[in-house]
Amino acid sequence: MLKNILLGVKAYFGAFSLISKLKLWKYFAIPVLISVVTAIAIGVSAYGLSDNIGGLISKLWIWEWGKQTFITIGNVIGGLFIIVIGLILYKHIIMALSAPFMSPVSEKIEMHLTGVSNQSDRNTSFFDQLWRGIKINVANLIKELLITIPILLLKFIPVVNMFSTILLFIVQAYYAGFGNMDYTLERHYKYAESTRFVRKHRGLAIGNGLVFMLFLFIPVIGVIIVLPLSVTAATVRTVEALQLNKKIESTI
Repeated sequence: MLKNILLGVKAYFGAFSLISKLKLWKYFAIPVLISVVTAIAIGVSAYGLSDNIGGLISKLWIWEWGKQTFITIGNVIGGLFIIVIGLILYKHIIMALSAPFMSPVSEKIEMHLTGVSNQSDRNTSFFDQLWRGIKINVANLIKELLITIPILLLKFIPVVNMFSTILLFIVQAYYAGFGNMDYTLERHYKYAESTRFVRKHRGLAIGNGLVFMLFLFIPVIGVIIVLPLSVTAATVRTVEALQLNKKIESTI
């Protein structure tokens, strides 16, 4: 899996030049706008809620001794909770709403890589793509929250909390990569088949998602370039994996 993670990361190195070569920048205008507006809305909400979450956590400590220490810990964990949930909501919202715009971009990249003009095994409309994007991201949002909340609770355990941060980042990366890969997979597979494909190639999803998540820590520029580069990188690796799968199936 480590090899596939590295492959997912390396795909970003040629993403910018590929977008320019195929003149795809204009297709990202609306998705970038969605990304910026969503980031601002979640950022403002998070700023207002962080103290409230910290206050609720601090009330769990009913004793006087160590009260101030627990309040400090509560504020830190409350802030982290808001950041993590905010990032989760951000990526699923932009991926769902951008689906009808990213799928055609992914198709153009696939056509360029394979030399075949018709890459769609399934005929889908704008609204079909939007509905699939919403459905798959709502399902992934629920799954990710069910995994993330227990990991956040590990933050209360010394030493273990260091490893929980790494695990948290990997989980976020996986679902980010999942969404980026599905812009290509939706032309070939139904939802259940796509889920199995991504699980089989989870290393590619994590590798793509790791860079996706790192982009979000770059002020302003991050939310602008994250979708164009991550979707392009994911498409390249997903197309390669699809071609490999077809070769394997043809030999069976």
